[in-house]
Amino acid sequence: MVFSSLTFLFLYFLIVMLIYKILPFKFRNLWLFIVSLFFYGWGEPKYILIMVFSIICNYFFGYKVKDEKGKKYLILSIIFNLSLLGFFKYTNFIVSIINSIGFNINVSTIQLPIGISFYTFQMMSYPIDVYRNEADTQRSIVNFGAYVTMFPQLIAGPIVRYKDIALQLENREESLTKMYDGIKRFMVGLSKKVLLANNIGYIWDSIIVTPIGEISMLNAWLGIIAFSLQIYFDFSGYSDMAIGLGKMFGFEFLENFNYPYISSSVTEFWRRWHISLSSWFKDYLYIPLGGSRISQFVTIRNLLIVWTLTGLWHGASFNFVLWGLYYGIVLIIEKVFLRKYLKENIISHIYTLFIVLIGWVLFAITDFDLMFKYLRAMFNFNNVIDKRAISNIMNYWFIILIGIIGSFPFIKEKTTKILEKYEWIYPFLVAGSLILCIANIISSSYNPFLYFRF
Repeated sequence: MVFSSLTFLFLYFLIVMLIYKILPFKFRNLWLFIVSLFFYGWGEPKYILIMVFSIICNYFFGYKVKDEKGKKYLILSIIFNLSLLGFFKYTNFIVSIINSIGFNINVSTIQLPIGISFYTFQMMSYPIDVYRNEADTQRSIVNFGAYVTMFPQLIAGPIVRYKDIALQLENREESLTKMYDGIKRFMVGLSKKVLLANNIGYIWDSIIVTPIGEISMLNAWLGIIAFSLQIYFDFSGYSDMAIGLGKMFGFEFLENFNYPYISSSVTEFWRRWHISLSSWFKDYLYIPLGGSRISQFVTIRNLLIVWTLTGLWHGASFNFVLWGLYYGIVLIIEKVFLRKYLKENIISHIYTLFIVLIGWVLFAITDFDLMFKYLRAMFNFNNVIDKRAISNIMNYWFIILIGIIGSFPFIKEKTTKILEKYEWIYPFLVAGSLILCIANIISSSYNPFLYFRF
């Protein structure tokens, strides 16, 4: 089954790219629009109509925000987009809260469309950018549809804002060099995902299903370190694949990760992790609320609002709300008290990694009872080490080491210098990586994309 799906995707992309290159430029966005809708519909055909309806509405809002009632239509567009996202993502959550206080509302479980958080934010950026005069109104609904549905980044980002790609929809450079660069970038991402994230993910999955009373302190730390590496290589790998595929079609997407685990503060971490989401909230919410310009009280209020909503964006669950508030409070403490003490040194790095690892516990575990028991296990000096921890270290030390090394930029810097000198090695590395990735996919049924659920 895995092999047949992989074969289908490979043939699908090959045919898409071949026809794309044959078509005159004026038809290429239409082709991208059609094949992207088909790609999305292959996974969830019933949600295509919702996506098309949303595209039509936002295309209309983009036109109307430029007239004399522009602000009114801007507000309508925000309400429309957030209502659509809210219905699919939060209805079940809200009903469960209401029922928990004594009501008995029966609602059929609403399935979350894949990638709705990503493409809703993309569509929201269009009328906002046009209203702010940061982009021109898009006259072609085909071009706008291609922007929204573009399959390289449709399902799990990065969140591509309209103003960053508006000109490329009309005119973009396509060359063999860009195609080659795109293939290399795609293979880097695929290798991160399949060879690193999937294999490191086994460690976390095996530890989190262990009876919580039997998890030693060492094993608890090993587990959350494994999860932190898994989610990094999973999501940054997908972002690399999306950027690489975009290059193959002539598009330049902005970077989404910049080695976040080398950060010297949590503030810096969020400038390096999921950059497209952090910058979206900053430009479209934090700064319009006043940012940090007005007063310390307003700054604290804005950070709490932004990070509560950031947590909710990630999922309709109280653990994500807690996770968002956790980071909001940490960032407030940094901004008000710690900023002058956080320098580029080992103590600041250790502090940042500690805060981030605790944060991943809040993110990864939805059950509060299990979450707090896991946190206690991380500081249980009565059970520091056990046979399971030793066994896990013996079995997985190499993949963990590779993951840690791969999280730092010096490896990329070294390999880039070598490969610039011996450019002829690249095709062999790409082919070898592809063979290894295919072999891993075929031999394993474990192939989660962690951010697909958002």
